[in-house]
Order: sequence, then structure tokens, then C-alpha cells
Amino acid sequence: MPEDFIARSIEFLPILLRGVVVTIEVTLGALLLSVVLGLLWAIMGRSRLALLRAVSRTVINVVRGIPIIVQLFYVYFVLPEFGLQLNALAAGIVGLGLAYSVYQAENFRAGFESVDPALVEAAQSLGLSERKIMLRLMLPLAVRTALPPFGNTSIMLLKDSSIASTITVAELTRAGQLLAVSTFQNMTVYTLIAILYLAMSLPLTLAVHHLERRMKRR
Repeated sequence: MPEDFIARSIEFLPILLRGVVVTIEVTLGALLLSVVLGLLWAIMGRSRLALLRAVSRTVINVVRGIPIIVQLFYVYFVLPEFGLQLNALAAGIVGLGLAYSVYQAENFRAGFESVDPALVEAAQSLGLSERKIMLRLMLPLAVRTALPPFGNTSIMLLKDSSIASTITVAELTRAGQLLAVSTFQNMTVYTLIAILYLAMSLPLTLAVHHLERRMKRR
């Protein structure tokens, strides 16, 4: 009944919204970490040093080949055996950030490869250092190219933040699971979860499209 759904939604939403806050925290934290690490892997992959290139390739291939849930378990359950104790929220951010850093690295790599070599040669002929060429030329152009896949990666990360529930992070999915178990209102709870995830995804999509338009105008 629509009336029952509305009444239950009003009752359940405060609980689920607390989970939304944690979901946003996990997503933003993991997104920031993934961008930093992804850029690092991409720059290392372009290094003149064979060792750095090998390290970058190894990290990307290893991380990409391990399921995200296993990486979260490793960070939360195994790292304490080596003396690194993280709470569930921090472990979720680190695990997801590391997992998605390899996809961000591919986004940046595609962006770097899209830069016209003639522009780089022109910058070198002007006597610019490699550092200035990277910061003033290649990175801005690479970001413009990487922005669309970056938006898709961000939305995927938002949805995959639900995996953090497996290590007891009280994000939206975890809050919904506990609520559904205690109330037996599966249809209402999981419908609300779907609506809330959609409500978080749409503004992110619109923000990326807005940035794309601004970058094109520039």
C-alpha cells in the first residue's frame, strides 16, 4: 500500500540517512586517496627509470587482479598482525582507495598519452624542466581527457562503498541490512536504499558534466 510505504519511509529514513553520511565519508575519503595514488602510479609508469615503471605495472596488475572485498579483508584483518591497526571506517577508505587507484591510474595514463608530443617538444625547446612541463602542460591536458572516465569511476566507487559493510562499516547498505532484519520490511528498506544511492549518484553525474563543459570552454 502506498500509504504504508510512506509511513514506513518516514520512520526508516532517519536511520538510513545516518548510513548515507558514512557512505559519503567513505566515498570521498577513498576517492581522494585513489586520485593521489592513481596519479603516482601513472607518473611512475612514465618514468625513465625501469624500476619505477616495473613497480607501477606490478602494483596495477596485482591490485586489479584481487577482488575488492579480499583487499578490504586484508587491510582490516591482516594488517593488524603486522602492527597496523585501523578502525573499520579507515580500513574501508584505505581498501577502496587502493583498489580504485589502479583505475584512476589508467584514466591518467590515457590522459597523458592524449597530449600532443609536439607540445612537449615545444616546451622542451623553451628550456622548461620536466617538472614544469608535467605541472603546467601535461597534467592540465591529461585531466581534461581523464575527466569523463573519472566521473564514471567516481560513481562506481560510490556504489562499491557498500562493500565496506562486510567489515562492519555502518554505511547505507549495512544500516539497511540491520533495519531489514529487525523489521522484516525488506521491500520498503531496500527500495529506500536504491532511491538514496540514486539520489547520491545523480548530483555527482551532473557535477562531472558541468566540469566537462567548463574545461571545454577553457
